[in-house]
Amino acid sequence: MDKYSGDVIIAGIGQTAVGEHWDLSIRELAINAILDARKDAGGLLPEVLYVGNMLAVSASRQANLGSLLADAVGLVGIEGVTVEAADASGGAALRMAYLAVRSGAVKTALVVGVEKYTDLIGEAAEEAVARMLDADYEAAEGLTPVGLAALLFHRYLLEYEADRGMLAGFPETAHANGASNANAMFQRALRPGTYQQAAQSADFNLFDVAPYADGAAAVLLSREDCLPTGWEQPPVRVIGSSLVTDTLSIHDRHQPLVWDAARLSVEGACRMAGVLPRDIDFFEYHDATTLHAVLSLEAAGFASQGEGWKLAQPEVIGLNGQIPVATFGGLKARGHPLGATGLYQAVEATLQLRGQAGKNQVQNAKLGLIQCLGGMASTAAAHVLAV
Repeated sequence: MDKYSGDVIIAGIGQTAVGEHWDLSIRELAINAILDARKDAGGLLPEVLYVGNMLAVSASRQANLGSLLADAVGLVGIEGVTVEAADASGGAALRMAYLAVRSGAVKTALVVGVEKYTDLIGEAAEEAVARMLDADYEAAEGLTPVGLAALLFHRYLLEYEADRGMLAGFPETAHANGASNANAMFQRALRPGTYQQAAQSADFNLFDVAPYADGAAAVLLSREDCLPTGWEQPPVRVIGSSLVTDTLSIHDRHQPLVWDAARLSVEGACRMAGVLPRDIDFFEYHDATTLHAVLSLEAAGFASQGEGWKLAQPEVIGLNGQIPVATFGGLKARGHPLGATGLYQAVEATLQLRGQAGKNQVQNAKLGLIQCLGGMASTAAAHVLAV
């Protein structure tokens, strides 16, 4: 292992459309994303493969994804392993790859996040997703991730007297951006008043919750001195990386509406990058629910505790706002392929920083923050990307 002191570069990216892929297997979804990432990287050969996934064993009856996918794309013999951290699995896998390259252990690392949620349906799917919670004290009582988030959201609304109608800005922003993302599950903006009129369950309505879906996204990381001859993409660098855990159970936290792991992961990634959150040009946050969106903004320091809901305005979080979020639709409109979500964020942030985001482009984007969360921020993975 030779010590490496240079930059870790995102040499290639690939993604599939997010949706219900009844005709594709988990293997086929991952293959498509991996091959696109390798092509984008000029055919660069990875030395290791990290797979971000949550449900394959439960839903697809498939373990050992590292071996399966290395074989499927002609990389037999390389190191390959699955990384699981609930719906932060993609971000956790990206961190493992970053550390491998940054440490000098390898020169190139391939990361793919893949999920085939539709291999289960109905109650079986709900039960599988609920395994991201505490099995003994939360899931066993019938709680689901959405149900638990709804309980916390109810407490947030009461404790901070948030304007319920104003929160429409979060899904409206996501769907407005998703409308021009060809890989998004939902490609239509919300009409005024749609959010307020949507069917409601507990304190959430239809647009407060991101849809679980199938999809795969891949990123190929490389040392700068290993980029292939003729590679002409704008070099996007990973300059900050952090992964932090909190208690798995909400009832073990002193303040259930303060997500410490989310805060610490942003602080750690920004400290490594030598920047402050206010320097960020856009934030790909983990808007699995409206509660996640609000608490993520507060944890990242963009709002004080209890005031994140006030940011739900186009001039703040829109593409031309102070801190653009969910620039390709986020989890709400692009869809939430669980273990793959963190890699979709990395792909989308790379497109922003390359200036290849088309109608979704944040002008003059030079610095991006991405963060994915496992459950109620029991795991938080954050990365800072720059050009």
